[in-house]
This record gives sequence, C-alpha cells and structure tokens, in this order.
Amino acid sequence: MKQQRQLYERQRLNRVIDYIYLHLDEPLDLNRLAEVACLSPYHWHRVYRGLAGESLATTVRRLRLHRAAGELLYSERNIADIAKRCGYPQVPSFSRAFAEEYGEPPGRFRETGHDRYSMSPADPLTHFSSVTSSDPHSGAETMHDVSIETLEPVELIGVSHAGDYMNIGQSFDKLYGWLGQNQLFGPELRGIGVYLDDPEVVPAEKLRSMAAVTSPDMAGWPESTMERMTLSGGDYAVLMHKGPYAELHQAYLWFYSQWLPQSGRQPADAPPFEEYLNNPREVAPAELLTRICIPLVAV
Repeated sequence: MKQQRQLYERQRLNRVIDYIYLHLDEPLDLNRLAEVACLSPYHWHRVYRGLAGESLATTVRRLRLHRAAGELLYSERNIADIAKRCGYPQVPSFSRAFAEEYGEPPGRFRETGHDRYSMSPADPLTHFSSVTSSDPHSGAETMHDVSIETLEPVELIGVSHAGDYMNIGQSFDKLYGWLGQNQLFGPELRGIGVYLDDPEVVPAEKLRSMAAVTSPDMAGWPESTMERMTLSGGDYAVLMHKGPYAELHQAYLWFYSQWLPQSGRQPADAPPFEEYLNNPREVAPAELLTRICIPLVAV
C-alpha cells in the first residue's frame, strides 16, 4: 500500500513538472496546477513544496528566468519579447527580477555572459594545461585551466531526457522527486548530467541526455523504473565552470575550439558528462559550480 501511494504521489508530481515546462508562456496559477495534479488546491501547495523543496511560484520564476538567460545568450530575440515570455509586460520589472536572480540586468548579461569562468585551484597531484583566450565583449584576456584527471568507472541511476539540453531540469525534477519519496538523499549523493549528442549538429528536439545521480550505497536502493548507466573510466579533461547553467554551452565551445587543438589530446568515443556541485534551489545562478568532464583517448 505504501509503495502504491508513493507511486501515485510521484505520478502527480511528474504530471505537474511536465505541464509547467510545456506551458511556461501561459499563466500558471495554483488552481490550474492543482487540477493537473488531481488534488485539492487547499492542500496542493503544501504537497508540492514537500516533494519539490520549493514553492510553485519559485519553481515557475526560476524556470522562466533560466529560459530567458539562454535566450539572451543564444538568440537574437529582443529583451522586450523575452520579458513578455517570462510574464513581465514591462521591461523594467523583468530587468529587476532578472538582476535579482542573475546579479546583473539582462542587457549586461547578454553583453558579458559568454566567457565568465572561474577555475578551482590546481591540485598539486594533477597535471594542468592552460590556454589564454580573449573575451570578445571586453577585449580582456582570460586564462582557463583544464585539469587532466584519471577517473574510475561510475554507476548511475536516472531518467532519460529527450529534447533541448536547457530543459534537462525537467528530468532532474522527476528524479529528485523519486529520491525524496524513497528517502535516498545523503551527503555523498552526486548529481550527474550525461549528454549523448552534439547540439551543434543535432536539432534541439532530437537531443538525448540523462539526468542521473550516483552514490556509494546505490546497490542497495529499491528496484524501480529508473534507468541505469555506467560511465567509463580513464583520462578526462575536467573544466570547472562557475556561473549560470545557460553559459555551459559557451564553455564547451571554448574547450573544443581552443583548448583541445592546443592540448595534443584526442576526445575518446564516450559521452561527456557534468557533475553539479551545488543546488540551483539554494544558490544564485552566478554561484553554481559545474564540473564538465570530457573523455580523452589514453596516451
């Protein structure tokens, strides 16, 4: 009976998650989402907050601003149109909300957001390679360090995602809902995103990825419909990115266009993955830390 109840609760949460992602351009009030969840609006907000770890209003605002950050970086859409898509009829109110979340107004974020990297200090036991690149907006030169690390194989459990990588949070929300229901969160849990296609050549709607986690205790976890995957071990180029997830695509472009040609290394026949070191529900986008791990051919 308890398992059936948990499954029912998770299905409710997943329906709401899917609805929010599909209807970000529309009003998303509590009553409508309660209908989607098939639960009384008198209780739904508390149920959602308990399962998702944040209020519905916070989720919707965070996702709309995340999409806006991507459009500012990778589209020619004007700021007024982006503001309206986020539910702000006036640019000043959108600018205030965006600056509160991202630390600067949308116009400046668009101008300077492509090359903001912050690297962690080098481990004395790790070999580092460096390349100097120029910020096309400021004219300044920026040094980005890429560490070459030997990683062990990693077992993952997660949810497959189809479509734009900017929306993989949809699958992470479903995965974390399942983890929460089964009381599987712990300090050693690591969030991992695996990216199987190149967004430069594969249309966004056909991109394949996986929202996953790994933990030393995973072998004892309950059976479920979650998928399992093994990441191969070996040499990886690891770039530490500090900043919004919307900027990660720029990090990959820099890596493949500047670091890799000068490194003397070749990428291996395995997918890159990202490890997320903190939680977008708990820190500002500018403080998000992501390890980008790209497999290399052994030398």
